[in-house]
Amino acid sequence: MANKILSYELAPSPATIFGCLLPAPWIGAVAGLLLAFGPAEGVPSRFAPLVLAVTHVLALGMLAPIMIGALFQLFPVVAGQAVPSAKKISPFVALASFGVSLSLTFGFLYGDRIAFILAMLIASLIYGAVVCALALAAWRMVLPTHHDASLLTLRWIAWSLLMVLGLGVALAGGFAGAWEINLTAVLTRHVAWAGLGWVAALVSGIASTVVPMFWQSPKPSARWHQSVPVVLWLLLMLMTLFDSQDGIPYWTILLALVVMCLAAFAFKNVMKAKRRFDPAWTLWVACVLSWFSSAMLYLMLAVPHDYLPAFFIDASPWWIGVLGLVGGAVFPVNAMLGKIIPFLVFLHLRRQIPTPQRIPTMQEVILPQHLRIQARLVVVALLGLLMVPVAPSIILPLAGSIFAASQMLIGALILRALFRYRHELKRVIFAKN
Repeated sequence: MANKILSYELAPSPATIFGCLLPAPWIGAVAGLLLAFGPAEGVPSRFAPLVLAVTHVLALGMLAPIMIGALFQLFPVVAGQAVPSAKKISPFVALASFGVSLSLTFGFLYGDRIAFILAMLIASLIYGAVVCALALAAWRMVLPTHHDASLLTLRWIAWSLLMVLGLGVALAGGFAGAWEINLTAVLTRHVAWAGLGWVAALVSGIASTVVPMFWQSPKPSARWHQSVPVVLWLLLMLMTLFDSQDGIPYWTILLALVVMCLAAFAFKNVMKAKRRFDPAWTLWVACVLSWFSSAMLYLMLAVPHDYLPAFFIDASPWWIGVLGLVGGAVFPVNAMLGKIIPFLVFLHLRRQIPTPQRIPTMQEVILPQHLRIQARLVVVALLGLLMVPVAPSIILPLAGSIFAASQMLIGALILRALFRYRHELKRVIFAKN
């Protein structure tokens, strides 16, 4: 696999990326506080109103803006192709995503039909615009002969987001009574596409470039680059078309096996990273272990499981959700924020400040000891959330509060990085005058 040439000179303006990223951790903190102090009836059932609400606040309010902002950055830098209208769309991504998650929260908690319709309309507008922009950028891409997992992800990620959006709109319309659908079948496919087709595919595709770059792990093998994330999308499509609610979901079982294999290969590479002393390296280890464990738990439930204890069967859906959403999505997002934000600050300062003048290093923009505290907090939050089925009323407030604190901290560190960026620019401007 040839070395990738990254086009940093094509990187979009800081405002385009920071507009998506800055609010997101604070929405993650809102999700933690909602989990800690919201109406906990039915928890830890995955169909409890609070669980459905918090899931969408995390997935839409926090994760979606960060991932979309990352795509606005990666298309020009990695693929050499700017995303059309990214500068115009980015100011609305975080606000609209929070609006969708807030509307869904009211819908799930209070059964508000209008809230589901409002969520459906806002989501269609903002994510529809994002899908069109990403699809146009992907269509204009020129793939090299030896393309890799990151480029393949960028080429087809708009299709994955479109599937998540379409299935989500169908569900929202069904909850609002706008049309009749098979809620169970559509929900299964929506969760699969959102968790694996969007989050896991994007994380694995981006990590194929980011982890070797920042944590100096071995570059993934050619087989990895040929299969990620296309194999996930292919199996998801087969599952969408052929799996039924009757009998054993064979395509879904195969999908879980593939996730376990990919996680095992990723774990092998992450453990060989040279920068294991980096504060966020632990989050990558926990991320791949979370994906492996969630897939393994799904397999245990998908096949005859009369031998399993009742508590294990009841708690497993909660564990699968926590491992996939927090360990598999929030962890890598926190890890990448702690690296990419300082890197962007360093990159744009270097571009705007003459070379002889000193600019702060990445470690000065966000101090490693602060990132280490944040990583430990979010790991403790994950462990607490996994223990919720044991005593929900006691553990849930504590785990939710710790998770909120971890996201507030990363949010504060990002704000500090932005203030440092502006301070350095003003220093140079005033020096010239």
